[in-house]
Amino acid sequence: MMWVIFARAPPPDVHVWPGRRALALVDAVAWPAVWAAWLLVLSVPLGLAGQCALAWCGVAAVRRAVRAVGENHRYHFTTWRWGRWILLALAFGYALKLAAFLSA
Repeated sequence: MMWVIFARAPPPDVHVWPGRRALALVDAVAWPAVWAAWLLVLSVPLGLAGQCALAWCGVAAVRRAVRAVGENHRYHFTTWRWGRWILLALAFGYALKLAAFLSA
């Protein structure tokens, strides 16, 4: 048996514009902070798994912040990546609601 490994090429560097570093820092810290806040408001006791998840959120926030500030040309916005698909799903849902309203 033989394993075949395909390595993906790294994404190309992005264009750096004024203010991008600060906005990237906000984006880098906001996503792990949202996940941590979500973990903290859960009504289910998470125990050790919850503590590990919160620690992961902290480590992820620091790593993402370092990349957003130090390697800004390599940082890709998470909000843009996932926000496009979320907005597309919301638009599709509202289109379905509108179609149901107009057909009734």
